[in-house]
Amino acid sequence: MSGCDILTGTEIPCPPSWAENPEYQGMDSYFGGTPPLSKAIGYLVVVGFGALFSVFTTAVVYMDKIFSGNATVTSEHFNTAGRMVKTGLTASVIVSQWTWAATLLQSSNVAWNYGVSGPFWYASGATIQVLLFGVLAISLKDIAPSAHTMCEIVRARWGKSAHITFLIFAFLANIIVTSMLLLGGAATVEALTGVNYELASFLIPWGVILYTSAGGLKATFMASYLHTMIIFAVLITMITIVYIQVYSSDQIYDFLNQTVSYSSEECQVLFSTDGTVESSFYYDDN
Repeated sequence: MSGCDILTGTEIPCPPSWAENPEYQGMDSYFGGTPPLSKAIGYLVVVGFGALFSVFTTAVVYMDKIFSGNATVTSEHFNTAGRMVKTGLTASVIVSQWTWAATLLQSSNVAWNYGVSGPFWYASGATIQVLLFGVLAISLKDIAPSAHTMCEIVRARWGKSAHITFLIFAFLANIIVTSMLLLGGAATVEALTGVNYELASFLIPWGVILYTSAGGLKATFMASYLHTMIIFAVLITMITIVYIQVYSSDQIYDFLNQTVSYSSEECQVLFSTDGTVESSFYYDDN
């Protein structure tokens, strides 16, 4: 009887992660059940960072209103950001809103399973819809320059029935995406700090609610710009640490030098299914 059978008493297969990492068998929490960070840090990130980010974003929006001469903001400006969003800000919004829980988790997963090509092809496939939407957006800006939402355009073009259908799809998509973001963020906070994920799910949105209610669509664009700055700062830092400091060119040379020193028998063992020469799929063309 396998380990899964002992735990459950039923004839069900073990999860692949248990087979690959037996030390995690039967565990339902990360880091051995002991979070690496304290709850104080978790509340500081969820509440403190959320409040600081909300205040900073709101202040940037109000400064933009004052210095750009738009001190009086109408509902139209609130909902459309004055229709004056430039290319750079739009690009940063796409990067920020694309880097959500599914992207981070799935790109990491395919990188672990397939190497560098995993996240590359994952991003390549998702890029197509962004490119197509860019072409569509340019066309819509010429055809319907005063439109506010996608559903509004659908109603004007195809009528009430299509409008209701797209409203339902858009509403469900927003619920699914919002739930995924909240649950992904809350689960991460709980795994790292031990803060209850239900409480984290309740606290995380408040910072976004505050600056969005204060600045409207322009505030979300400003926030996305700051998000993109943080994302690129983390990427540059990680690339510097991983590819320059930890895995420098000298260490790569040592690894390559060790690799070329393997004998044919050692290569056959390395490229085998069970660590034996008989099951090797190593091909030597010499």
